[in-house]
Amino acid sequence: MTALASADPDGRPAPVGATELRRFMRRWATGAAVVTSGTAAEPVGCTVNALTSVSLDPPLLLISLERNSRTLAGLLRHGSFGVNVLAWRHRRLAAQFAAAGDRFAGVDYRLVHDVPVLEGSASVAVCRVERTVPVADHVLVLGSPRWCHREEDAEPVVLLEGDYGTAGPGGA
Repeated sequence: MTALASADPDGRPAPVGATELRRFMRRWATGAAVVTSGTAAEPVGCTVNALTSVSLDPPLLLISLERNSRTLAGLLRHGSFGVNVLAWRHRRLAAQFAAAGDRFAGVDYRLVHDVPVLEGSASVAVCRVERTVPVADHVLVLGSPRWCHREEDAEPVVLLEGDYGTAGPGGA
Protein backbone atom coordinates (compact mmCIF):
# COMPACT_ATOMS: atom_id res chain seq x y z
CA MET A 1 0.00 0.00 0.00
CA THR A 2 1.30 3.48 -0.84
CA ALA A 3 1.09 5.97 2.01
CA LEU A 4 -0.73 9.21 1.30
CA ALA A 5 0.97 11.20 4.06
CA SER A 6 4.22 11.00 5.96
CA ALA A 7 4.85 11.34 9.67
CA ASP A 8 6.68 14.13 11.50
CA PRO A 9 9.69 13.32 13.76
CA ASP A 10 7.37 12.58 16.71
CA GLY A 11 5.43 10.00 14.69
CA ARG A 12 2.34 12.15 14.30
CA PRO A 13 0.86 12.31 10.79
CA ALA A 14 2.11 15.33 8.85
CA PRO A 15 -0.53 17.64 7.40
CA VAL A 16 -1.73 16.62 3.97
CA GLY A 17 -0.51 18.91 1.20
CA ALA A 18 -2.15 19.95 -2.06
CA THR A 19 -0.45 17.21 -4.08
CA GLU A 20 -1.57 14.48 -1.69
CA LEU A 21 -5.12 15.80 -1.55
CA ARG A 22 -5.25 15.99 -5.36
CA ARG A 23 -4.09 12.35 -5.58
CA PHE A 24 -6.73 11.34 -3.04
CA MET A 25 -9.53 13.20 -4.87
CA ARG A 26 -8.62 11.68 -8.26
CA ARG A 27 -10.11 8.43 -6.90
CA TRP A 28 -13.48 10.12 -6.36
CA ALA A 29 -15.62 9.86 -9.49
CA THR A 30 -17.35 13.15 -10.10
CA GLY A 31 -19.32 14.84 -12.79
CA ALA A 32 -18.09 17.73 -14.88
CA ALA A 33 -20.18 20.86 -15.01
CA VAL A 34 -19.81 24.41 -16.25
CA VAL A 35 -21.08 27.25 -14.09
CA THR A 36 -22.24 30.23 -16.13
CA SER A 37 -23.37 33.77 -15.38
CA GLY A 38 -23.05 37.27 -16.78
CA THR A 39 -24.93 38.78 -19.68
CA ALA A 40 -25.49 37.87 -23.33
CA ALA A 41 -22.80 40.42 -24.26
CA GLU A 42 -20.36 39.37 -21.52
CA PRO A 43 -20.96 35.77 -20.42
CA VAL A 44 -18.63 34.21 -17.87
CA GLY A 45 -18.17 30.58 -16.98
CA CYS A 46 -15.82 27.96 -15.59
CA THR A 47 -15.57 24.22 -15.14
CA VAL A 48 -16.43 22.86 -11.70
CA ASN A 49 -16.67 19.46 -10.12
CA ALA A 50 -17.61 20.79 -6.68
CA LEU A 51 -21.37 20.62 -7.01
CA THR A 52 -23.88 19.06 -4.68
CA SER A 53 -27.49 19.17 -3.64
CA VAL A 54 -27.72 20.61 -0.12
CA SER A 55 -31.43 20.45 0.52
CA LEU A 56 -34.69 19.42 -1.12
CA ASP A 57 -36.84 21.49 1.26
CA PRO A 58 -36.12 24.16 0.27
CA PRO A 59 -34.26 23.13 -2.89
CA LEU A 60 -30.62 24.34 -2.68
CA LEU A 61 -27.50 23.60 -4.70
CA LEU A 62 -23.93 24.32 -3.64
CA ILE A 63 -20.98 25.14 -5.88
CA SER A 64 -17.43 26.10 -4.98
CA LEU A 65 -15.51 28.74 -6.95
CA GLU A 66 -12.04 30.20 -6.55
CA ARG A 67 -12.12 33.49 -4.68
CA ASN A 68 -10.47 35.39 -7.56
CA SER A 69 -12.62 33.79 -10.29
CA ARG A 70 -14.17 36.02 -12.97
CA THR A 71 -17.13 33.65 -12.90
CA LEU A 72 -17.60 34.29 -9.18
CA ALA A 73 -17.40 38.06 -9.75
CA GLY A 74 -20.03 37.84 -12.51
CA LEU A 75 -22.25 35.58 -10.46
CA LEU A 76 -22.15 37.96 -7.50
CA ARG A 77 -22.79 40.97 -9.73
CA HIS A 78 -25.82 39.35 -11.42
CA GLY A 79 -27.17 37.44 -8.42
CA SER A 80 -27.79 34.30 -10.46
CA PHE A 81 -25.96 31.47 -12.19
CA GLY A 82 -26.44 28.38 -14.30
CA VAL A 83 -25.12 24.89 -13.62
CA ASN A 84 -24.63 22.99 -16.87
CA VAL A 85 -23.94 19.27 -16.34
CA LEU A 86 -21.91 18.36 -19.41
CA ALA A 87 -23.09 15.68 -21.80
CA TRP A 88 -20.58 13.16 -23.15
CA ARG A 89 -20.75 14.69 -26.63
CA HIS A 90 -19.63 18.03 -25.14
CA ARG A 91 -16.86 16.73 -22.87
CA ARG A 92 -14.33 19.00 -24.64
CA LEU A 93 -16.08 21.94 -22.97
CA ALA A 94 -14.70 20.85 -19.59
CA ALA A 95 -11.17 21.70 -20.79
CA GLN A 96 -12.31 24.78 -22.71
CA PHE A 97 -14.01 26.32 -19.67
CA ALA A 98 -11.01 25.49 -17.47
CA ALA A 99 -8.50 27.25 -19.76
CA ALA A 100 -7.70 30.94 -20.14
CA GLY A 101 -9.11 32.86 -23.07
CA ASP A 102 -12.57 33.23 -24.59
CA ARG A 103 -14.32 30.29 -22.99
CA PHE A 104 -17.52 30.84 -24.98
CA ALA A 105 -15.77 30.77 -28.39
CA GLY A 106 -17.75 28.46 -30.67
CA VAL A 107 -20.16 27.49 -27.88
CA ASP A 108 -23.91 27.59 -28.46
CA TYR A 109 -25.82 29.04 -25.55
CA ARG A 110 -29.07 30.80 -24.83
CA LEU A 111 -30.40 32.94 -22.01
CA VAL A 112 -32.80 31.44 -19.49
CA HIS A 113 -33.92 33.90 -16.82
CA ASP A 114 -31.10 36.16 -18.09
CA VAL A 115 -28.46 33.48 -17.42
CA PRO A 116 -26.41 31.91 -20.24
CA VAL A 117 -27.03 28.15 -20.43
CA LEU A 118 -25.09 25.80 -22.70
CA GLU A 119 -27.08 24.10 -25.45
CA GLY A 120 -26.98 20.31 -25.35
CA SER A 121 -26.09 19.93 -21.66
CA ALA A 122 -27.19 16.71 -19.98
CA SER A 123 -29.03 18.83 -17.42
CA VAL A 124 -29.16 22.48 -16.45
CA ALA A 125 -30.30 24.42 -13.40
CA VAL A 126 -30.61 28.19 -13.22
CA CYS A 127 -30.25 29.41 -9.64
CA ARG A 128 -30.60 32.60 -7.65
CA VAL A 129 -27.71 33.23 -5.26
CA GLU A 130 -28.99 32.73 -1.72
CA ARG A 131 -25.78 32.86 0.31
CA THR A 132 -22.02 32.82 -0.04
CA VAL A 133 -19.49 31.48 2.45
CA PRO A 134 -15.78 32.27 2.05
CA VAL A 135 -13.63 29.23 2.85
CA ALA A 136 -9.83 29.36 2.37
CA ASP A 137 -9.12 30.27 -1.28
CA HIS A 138 -12.68 29.47 -2.44
CA VAL A 139 -16.21 30.75 -1.93
CA LEU A 140 -19.10 28.35 -1.42
CA VAL A 141 -22.21 29.55 -3.21
CA LEU A 142 -25.66 28.34 -2.23
CA GLY A 143 -28.20 28.72 -4.99
CA SER A 144 -31.95 28.32 -5.13
CA PRO A 145 -32.97 26.66 -8.42
CA ARG A 146 -35.50 28.67 -10.42
CA TRP A 147 -35.51 26.50 -13.54
CA CYS A 148 -34.26 23.00 -14.34
CA HIS A 149 -34.08 21.02 -17.56
CA ARG A 150 -32.88 17.50 -18.31
CA GLU A 151 -32.07 15.90 -21.68
CA GLU A 152 -33.29 12.32 -21.34
CA ASP A 153 -30.99 10.93 -24.05
CA ALA A 154 -27.78 12.71 -22.98
CA GLU A 155 -25.15 10.75 -21.07
CA PRO A 156 -23.37 12.93 -18.47
CA VAL A 157 -19.58 13.16 -18.29
CA VAL A 158 -17.82 11.48 -15.38
CA LEU A 159 -14.25 12.35 -14.34
CA LEU A 160 -12.08 9.72 -12.66
CA GLU A 161 -8.28 9.61 -12.38
CA GLY A 162 -8.05 12.61 -14.72
CA ASP A 163 -9.90 10.87 -17.57
CA TYR A 164 -13.40 11.44 -18.87
CA GLY A 165 -15.93 8.68 -19.12
CA THR A 166 -19.65 8.26 -18.81
CA ALA A 167 -21.99 6.19 -16.71
CA GLY A 168 -25.50 5.67 -17.97
CA PRO A 169 -28.41 4.38 -15.91
CA GLY A 170 -27.19 0.79 -16.40
CA GLY A 171 -23.70 1.60 -15.10
CA ALA A 172 -20.40 1.50 -16.91
